[in-house]
Formats: sequence, C-alpha cells, structure tokens
Amino acid sequence: MGSSNYLIESLRRIFSKIDWILLSSSVFLVGAGLVTMNSFVAGQNYFFEKQIIWAIISIAIFFVLSFIDFRFFRRTSVVVTLFLASVFILALLFFLSDFVKGAQSRFDFGIFSLQPSDPVKLVVILLLAKYFSRRHVEIANVKHILVSGFYTFVLFLLVFLQPDFGSAIIIAFIWLGMVLVSGISKKHLLMVFMISALAFGGLWWYAFKDYQKQRIMTFIHPLTDLQGTGYNAYQSTIAVGSGQIFGKGIGYGTQSKLQFLPEYETDFIFAAFAEEWGFIGVVILLLLYGVVVWRIIVNSIYGATNFEILFGAGLAILFISHFIVHVGMNIGLLPVTGTTIPFLSYGGSHLITEFVGLGILMGMRRYRRAAHKDDIKKEFLGV
Repeated sequence: MGSSNYLIESLRRIFSKIDWILLSSSVFLVGAGLVTMNSFVAGQNYFFEKQIIWAIISIAIFFVLSFIDFRFFRRTSVVVTLFLASVFILALLFFLSDFVKGAQSRFDFGIFSLQPSDPVKLVVILLLAKYFSRRHVEIANVKHILVSGFYTFVLFLLVFLQPDFGSAIIIAFIWLGMVLVSGISKKHLLMVFMISALAFGGLWWYAFKDYQKQRIMTFIHPLTDLQGTGYNAYQSTIAVGSGQIFGKGIGYGTQSKLQFLPEYETDFIFAAFAEEWGFIGVVILLLLYGVVVWRIIVNSIYGATNFEILFGAGLAILFISHFIVHVGMNIGLLPVTGTTIPFLSYGGSHLITEFVGLGILMGMRRYRRAAHKDDIKKEFLGV
C-alpha cells in the first residue's frame, strides 16, 4: 500500500509540471487538422493515417522532453554547436536532396522525409535567446542588431536559396520579434530598416529589369494573375468565403472535394477548414491558437533567467508568425509561400518541431521561478 501511494504521489508530482491547458489546446488543433484531412477522401486516406502516427510520436516526444533539465542550453558551446550543425545540414541539402515541387528542402529516407528548415527555426530561437540574454545590460548598442542579424541571415539565406520562401520569412520574423522584445533601441532598428529600404529602392529603379519587377509584383499580389500564380490564392479565398457563418459541414467542402483547392491538407488547410466549419469554426480555431500563445507566454514569464524568458517569447513569435502568414496566404492578403499552420497542417517535420518546442518549454517550467501572489492574482483575476 505504501509503495503504491509513493508511486501515485511521484506521478502526481511529475505530471503537475505539465501545462495541461497548453497541451489540450494543441491536441485539439491536431484533431481539427485530422478531421479536415479525412473529410474529403473516401476509403483509405494516406495523409490522415500518417498524420496520426506523426501526432502520436510528437506527443510522446513532448512528454519525454518535459522531464529534461534544459539549463545546458545556456552554455555557449551547445548553442554554437547547434548553429554550426544547422549550417552544415542546410548546406548538405544542395548536394544530397532532390528537387520536389521546385525546391531542395528535404531529405528523403524512403518511408519518411525530413525538412531541416523546421527544426532550424528552434535553433534560431535558442541562438537569439542565448545571444540577447547575455547582453541585456548593453543591449542598446547597435552592434547587437547587426551581429544577431548576421547569425540569423546565414540560416535565412541557406533556407531562402532552397528555395523555401515561407520558412525564410518565418526565420526573419523570429529575428525581428525577438529583437523587439529584447529591448534593443528602436531608433537603431528603424535605421537598419531605412538603410534596407533605400538599398531595395536603388535596386528597383536602377538594377531590376521589367520582367523581374513584374515577378515581384505578382508574388506580392498573386490575385492579379488569376490564370497563373494567383490561381491557388483565388481558389482559397473562394473556399473561405463560401463557408459563410456555419460552414458547409464536414465532408461537404466543394472546393476541396472537387479538387479546385490544391494542397488542402498542407498549404491551404485553413481554407478547407473554414469552408466546412464557417465563421463559427474559425472563431473557435482562433481561440485555441490564442490559448496556446497565452500559455506559452505565461510559462515563459516565470523563466528562471532571461534565457528561458526569451526562448518562450521566441516560441510564441514562431507560432504567431506561422499563423499570420498561413491565414494571410489563404485569404489572399499575403503571397503564397507554402507556409504551414501550426498543428493543423499535414507533415511530420513541422509537427514534431512544434511539440519539441513545447516540450523544451515544459522542461524549463520544471525549474522556473515561483510565482508571486500578486502575479497570480493579475494573471487569473485581472486585479
């Protein structure tokens, strides 16, 4: 009896360190993606079945990581090793991977493929969290924008050249978001943006040819070329709008079922979901993503050091960036870049990466600072 009570108490202590609200919201989003994937195919569904496997593996990894003490990430040698390994692996893609849909972005191992740009995003977060946490006293110095920008640009460029424009944009957003929350001088940041804008303006007027300008404009505004590059974005906006208030119902999304909407299980899964579930379903989806981001921020606030706080901030920025770019792409407001939406889209690389990020956050939660009573009141009671 005593041993069983001890075991129960031990398990209770272990699992009390898990943020069940965060995990539940994430699992609900995975479930919404699975339902959407399975609603347009009669009989055996390749994407649905494989995604279930990836979901089980991802959640298992989440629990394993939540038991690990991640204070070793504070060591410069560890983060530098991750950075150099990322550079090596991304460079290796150009020699060992095949072109798939016009990009060399993944290693094919037969039964599964690996897209390195997904875990590299976590490496960017760890790298910037380490860099800015060590320099919080002198953070106003403009050199920290340039140095952190250089590290990020190396990974950004290797991803951009694949070409994987969506992941490259997300990496850039992670850098920008973490620069803003780190306390760097906004005047210096504005100066960097102004120099970049002037450089682009010079290229636009004096270097780019007319056909290059046209390609850029079509990329930015795809709906101006409905028969070409804008076709996917146009069909996506139709799918979103046709869902109206209550949606067409599960399995009745005509844009996806009749294959007008391409890549409905990955790049345009938000549009497929919106067509079936309508405005009400989209609101629920927004609430779930809001809960995920809220819980990430709450957990990071009580980080033991600036490193843990900045990692949590970077993770929140990662999810927000993916969500904004994917939804903007699906409703025709942003260029089509092939960006997935967290938890919902098909794919093992991004799903495992997302749960790895949450697992690391839970590991950091195990040694976080104790919350002050006033902080708890403010968080839950708003007083």
